[in-house]
Amino acid sequence: MIPLRPALAVVSCTLILLCLPSRAAPAPWWLWESVTTGHKVCAQTPLGPGWRKLLGPYRDARCEKPFRTR
Repeated sequence: MIPLRPALAVVSCTLILLCLPSRAAPAPWWLWESVTTGHKVCAQTPLGPGWRKLLGPYRDARCEKPFRTR
């Protein structure tokens, strides 16, 4: 039979680990502008050296819904 304290510790750790992913949030979207052409694109990651971050963050892929910061 497993002693109570180690079993409780295992159950507690398992529950904590299962709850952690539920707190993860999606990455924000940013409006990027081409340095050379002025073309604007909404993306979550940098597009390269020819692009600069223009506005953001946003919650959607169309860069329409602002991301709320607390």
